[in-house]
Amino acid sequence: MAERATHRDRLRALEFEAFVAGAGGRLLHTATLLTGEPSQPPGTYDRAEALLRAALARTYADWDRLHGGDPYDRARRELALRFARETRRHQRPRGGVLDRLTPIERLVLVLRIYEEVGEEQTAALLGLPADRIRAVCARAVATLRAAGPRRGVAGRGTGAAPASRRTP
Repeated sequence: MAERATHRDRLRALEFEAFVAGAGGRLLHTATLLTGEPSQPPGTYDRAEALLRAALARTYADWDRLHGGDPYDRARRELALRFARETRRHQRPRGGVLDRLTPIERLVLVLRIYEEVGEEQTAALLGLPADRIRAVCARAVATLRAAGPRRGVAGRGTGAAPASRRTP
């Protein structure tokens, strides 16, 4: 009996390691976008890594209860909820393109645009009405557009049209 439990635990650990190997990079990038920490140089995003570790620990704890569900959705949901709880306590900008946004705007924008989570799913995840999610997302996009491109970003602010949009 103990041998079977050990085998099951080993299998569970291997499945989880495979999941993290496949999805860890994207989840770390999502956490980095949420926290607003710069992604370069590597190792400078302590808050994002801590957020991801906590989300992955919770995902691993719930691994057996997923019952064929998508572990990526579970981990992303945990990232979003932990970020929302954390920002209620600490609302300081960390730099980056998204630092112009409030934490809820950043969260909604990352979920809707970067993670491509549907409006209804985002609303259910955050416990907000869908029209509120729509309004927050629109406001976040408008804020970023109004701020304009940042100087020093390659290919932006130079006035030159991208090669695909130029006419011969």
